[in-house]
Amino acid sequence: MSSRTPAPLSPEERRDRLRLIRSERVGPVTFHGLMRHYGTAAAVLAALPELARRGGRRSGLRIWGPAEAEAEMAAVERAGARLLVWGEPDYPGPLAAIEDAPPVLSVKGRGELLAQPMIAVVGARNASANGRRFARRLAQELGESGLVVVSGLARGIDAEAHAGALASGTVAVLAGGIDVVYPEENAELHDQIAEQGVLFCEQPLGTRPTARHFPRRNRLISGLSMGVVVVEAAPRSGSLITARLAAEQGREVFAVPGSPLDPRARGTNNLIRQGAALTESAEDVVHALEGVLRAPLAEDRPDDYAAAPPDAPPAEAELEGARAAILECLGPTAVPVDEIVRQTRAAPAVVATVLLELELAGRLQRHPGHQVSIAAE
Repeated sequence: MSSRTPAPLSPEERRDRLRLIRSERVGPVTFHGLMRHYGTAAAVLAALPELARRGGRRSGLRIWGPAEAEAEMAAVERAGARLLVWGEPDYPGPLAAIEDAPPVLSVKGRGELLAQPMIAVVGARNASANGRRFARRLAQELGESGLVVVSGLARGIDAEAHAGALASGTVAVLAGGIDVVYPEENAELHDQIAEQGVLFCEQPLGTRPTARHFPRRNRLISGLSMGVVVVEAAPRSGSLITARLAAEQGREVFAVPGSPLDPRARGTNNLIRQGAALTESAEDVVHALEGVLRAPLAEDRPDDYAAAPPDAPPAEAELEGARAAILECLGPTAVPVDEIVRQTRAAPAVVATVLLELELAGRLQRHPGHQVSIAAE
């Protein structure tokens, strides 16, 4: 078995990866697409203006400067945290494997917990007394079995899961910045996790969470974990979004059944109908994951997520010949990228490059499930 692990990034590459993700029109999917084409953040940064111009952008693209990146890195350090950059040896392997892995994370606390097997426990904010008690006991028992419990530090089930797992180790994935306490009622728990567990987020310092941040936070909860346990959830709740993301990412989904008279049980009961594992104890979860948990400690997990070598950018003649056909496939309704490849018969690398150009120009919007559409005016 190979013992290869990612090499440490140079200080310049770490800084430039931060510059890249903070630059205008660059999100996680775009970041990874650009890195596949150009290999280094420095090469991407040099190419950004021309890519945006080719996509139809008329004004300059706002690119973060070295001083801005260094100022953010220093501010994170002053907050008692550190930046964890995609491609570094201690970046969590399971999270690195998802399509939209965050290029830069802020981490505060016992970072070594991120190398251990993790399980998410999530649920309703307005949880019942029985649901809260069950979540706390479940998290405690999961921690005692050797799993690190991950949740979102919301009120209700999340808070109980963190409290139950404090002694063994817990990871709180925040929707805002690493220095922002939300909700305020969890301030004491926030501080306890910073000391005994890990605070973890992708938003810059000082970011106050808004509605759009929570689905992004949820993909990190599921992406870090081998599985997600939903304790209580109303239909259309954020916990069900986390469960859906877990299934899309190839993680296990567990659901705790509840009374049909309680609306907080409808989401979990529906998950069970759809194939989630019915869960009544920590033993149910551990038994379902025992194959993974029994893996040898010497197994080279980082190698499972090693990045492919960068692609050579397509020739301009190929791109020029495909741009019109690709634009013709795009409209206000999202379409899978694979369907664009099929209809245009262009090479996947050509389609990916043209879509990157359009996105940097502000003309393309990305959607979950590897879909794209024309950006709204």
